[in-house]
Amino acid sequence: MHMADALLSPAVGATFWAGTLAAIGYASKKLKENLDDKMIPLMGVMGAFIFASQMINFTIPGTGSSGHLGGGMILAIILGPYAALLAMASVLTVQALFFADGGLLALGCNIWNLGIYPCFLVYPLIYKPMAGDGKSPQRILFASLASVVLALQLGAFSVVMETVLSNKSELPFGAFVLLMQPLHLAIGMVEGLVTAGVISYVRSARPELSSSLAASRPPEASVSLKNVVVGFAMLTLITGGALSWFASTHPDGLEWAIQKVTGKTELVEQKHGIALVLKDIQEKTAILPDYNFKPDADAAKRNEKAPARPGIEAGTSVAGIVGAMIVLGFILLIGLGIKTIRRRHRQ
Repeated sequence: MHMADALLSPAVGATFWAGTLAAIGYASKKLKENLDDKMIPLMGVMGAFIFASQMINFTIPGTGSSGHLGGGMILAIILGPYAALLAMASVLTVQALFFADGGLLALGCNIWNLGIYPCFLVYPLIYKPMAGDGKSPQRILFASLASVVLALQLGAFSVVMETVLSNKSELPFGAFVLLMQPLHLAIGMVEGLVTAGVISYVRSARPELSSSLAASRPPEASVSLKNVVVGFAMLTLITGGALSWFASTHPDGLEWAIQKVTGKTELVEQKHGIALVLKDIQEKTAILPDYNFKPDADAAKRNEKAPARPGIEAGTSVAGIVGAMIVLGFILLIGLGIKTIRRRHRQ
């Protein structure tokens, strides 16, 4: 559900950039007041894990499309809404800058759609009341499914509205929304199951990591926080370095919906103005576009046919590992920055 710049007008892109920056500023202020220093490494490794997880598209049967985890609910439940928003913003920024996944003009919209809805709306209003004290695996499963589905439905509908507000006549509201919503319902069901599995593990290992699970905290956690961080770090390396080979080659849900409406997976990009400037910047910063080495002309000819899966590609593994490390470093810098500012204010 990463939007490209071609879907947006500069006015809509700038508006959501402003809203997103305001939300990030608010989240940073709240973290400055109550961030536990021990949570900073977990923030980093969870952001890296979500980055790697988003590389794995899974096929939606009977549609010819695919989907991937959004990860916003996993981050919100484990880290809390404020840290989760900063982690998701870091993931999406790294994807846009270094892997050309999602446009720079659209980055504000992407953070809004994939971060603000799950962190600030769905987590406090849906997940926490449904999960209760976190003692019941059944309630965790139901809460995870319901919250992820709702978060993706809000995000998908927001994509439709952002394109409509941008006057993209190629994507009429009725046709576009009737394709986007049902498809992201299916994606949400899969992500909901994954979310429930991750949260159940975290609850059994370190239930105090989430305020929604804290009520069921045992006298002693069964797994040290360090081991939880190391475990997610290893899972991130495996996911980005090897499991990414198994990603579906079908277009993702947004590309599929655009193709069904317009006959092509992408709209024509703007040839002037801020969109062109941002595209030039992205082409310079993208070290591994589309999560692979930059192909030469001969390689492009050899790869005209869709590769079979699994396809062992060094470029994909490098992208998964390097991207995860960049996200990890980016979030650690943010956490340390917040820690430093808080320390100075206390002096």
